[in-house]
Amino acid sequence: MRRRSPPDPSTLSRPQLRRLLRHNRRALSPAEQRQAARGLYCQLAQNPLFRRARHVSLYLPMDGEIDPRLLIRAAQKRGKTTYLPVLSAWPRTKMVFQRVGPKEKFKPNRFRIPEPRINAKRQRKIWTLDLVLMPLVGFDPQGGRLGMGGGFYDRSLAYLARRKTWRKPVLLGLAHECQKVGKLEVASWDVPLAGTVTDKHWYKA
Repeated sequence: MRRRSPPDPSTLSRPQLRRLLRHNRRALSPAEQRQAARGLYCQLAQNPLFRRARHVSLYLPMDGEIDPRLLIRAAQKRGKTTYLPVLSAWPRTKMVFQRVGPKEKFKPNRFRIPEPRINAKRQRKIWTLDLVLMPLVGFDPQGGRLGMGGGFYDRSLAYLARRKTWRKPVLLGLAHECQKVGKLEVASWDVPLAGTVTDKHWYKA
């Protein structure tokens, strides 16, 4: 039986491309995921951007996302303050960034993503963070990012469109190599990344 060739990403719509790239990362075996997590740690742990940052936002992986939990533990051991994105109960389109510790307890949110219980006293405005390490579905080497489609990060970072220059936070996407495409079609609301880091390479925009 003749095997069909994979679809050309450049011919796909954003929803089609999102489905393809999510399939690609979910197809990775547990062993490949563990190896990718170690590779990601090696790419970032000693990088000056990560070493100098004092307030760092990361995420807990789901749906085949590359796993940054080794970096979370490394950041906490080095005395950095670590944050996770937390969905607001109201308005439901809002996302906040909340400080988490090594013994944090989590509960699933409405998308079944583990997150800490909301505590306004432990939250920090995103523009006061030093480094935001973001999950993504797809990326290109020019700094383009394809997210899950909910727009939570884009809304949180919309203030950047009103600034011609900014120093904080540095925005880096984290991904597997299989999530890379040649060039993404950029939407008006998309916030460009400073680069994307995989377990094998840095792609600086």
